[in-house]
Amino acid sequence: MEKKRLLIVTQEMEPYTEGNDISALVGKLPKFLQDNGYELRILMPRYGVVNERRHRLHEVVRLSGMNIIVDDDDYPLIIKVASLPGSRLQVYFLDNEDFFKRKFVFEDADDKPFEDNPDRAAFFCKGAIETVKKFGWAPDIVLCHGWMTSLIPLYLRTAYKTEPIFANSHIVYSVYDTPREKEGGERFMSKAAINNLTKANLAAYQDGEGISMHKGAASYSDAIIIGSETQDTSVDYLSVAQDKPVLPWKNDEELLSAYLEFFKSLTEAEVPQ
Repeated sequence: MEKKRLLIVTQEMEPYTEGNDISALVGKLPKFLQDNGYELRILMPRYGVVNERRHRLHEVVRLSGMNIIVDDDDYPLIIKVASLPGSRLQVYFLDNEDFFKRKFVFEDADDKPFEDNPDRAAFFCKGAIETVKKFGWAPDIVLCHGWMTSLIPLYLRTAYKTEPIFANSHIVYSVYDTPREKEGGERFMSKAAINNLTKANLAAYQDGEGISMHKGAASYSDAIIIGSETQDTSVDYLSVAQDKPVLPWKNDEELLSAYLEFFKSLTEAEVPQ
């Protein structure tokens, strides 16, 4: 039987970043899924906290060289790669000096969120899609972890809806109890509007007077995963899921097998339109 292809796009991942639900969970998943018959590609940002020498990152020249446009500004995209310890998997890192050179992830030394986090998210999400296009590799499942990936479901269902690489992809968004998903406001909405997207396209990310990246991503995804035990599952954004499959939070003992069964149920179902 041909292996299913699973694309993991994540904002964080052990051992490259540590200390939260996303890093820990995403660090466990890839080898388990590979051992259970999946072909994987993994993408994440190359933050300044990622030690290139220790993790042996090196540039992939054939993938680098693109420019990603965010709000009419061009930013060069550099792709680097490293082998995930203890596996035969590679992790691809999206890098740009303006967005990822700083020695912090989302907040400065005073725990104040970076003003350009919305710009960084738009750059990363569009850059991830363009990188997969360069792979020429069509994923059966696109698994997005965390608010920084929240624009990928939107982009795949709007700006890239005619892209054949993703024509048969199931989009899955993993929700985590993190503080950044409601930040950015108007800046987030303006930076997210790539490729002539309209206010109507972005309306799903509006949450009252503010924004909810989780709500927007959930509305454009085919399925949702609750990644944090502390995540409030009664919030409005889950209501947009309607009859979409939702995998509730699982403890460590149940986690990996639950993911496996969830993905199997998605790929055995009818291909999304």
